Amino acid sequence: MASVNKAILLGNLGKNPELRHVGSGESVANFSLATSESWKNRAGEKQEKTVWHNIVAWGKIAEICNQYLKKGSKVYIEGRIENRSYDDKDGNKKYVSEIVIDMNGKMVMLDGKSSGQDETSQLPPANDDSQDFPF
Repeated sequence: MASVNKAILLGNLGKNPELRHVGSGESVANFSLATSESWKNRAGEKQEKTVWHNIVAWGKIAEICNQYLKKGSKVYIEGRIENRSYDDKDGNKKYVSEIVIDMNGKMVMLDGKSSGQDETSQLPPANDDSQDFPF
């Protein structure tokens, strides 16, 4: 039986992407993304909940994220969910969940014109088919 591991997020960056290169020379960018929902409770009071997601972008998408995204940018992301563990400096095991965007993922910038660009500038696609919003 086939399986699917796909996360779809629409939110705002919580910090600027941090770009680095791994031993093979491939680019990787890390940043946080906030998604929020709001509702009214039984008393009619507005409630809001924000969830923070760890995003890891690889390759060309990582470079584009680093170049064009900044804290507060609105972005649409499709990626896979990965869980991993590590030992902190005190030897305690920590667990983290991440949304990974690689050549099979998608990232679409939704803010329109990036600050510092003139109106005729064109942003490069985040991957081969992501120029248009997917729905």
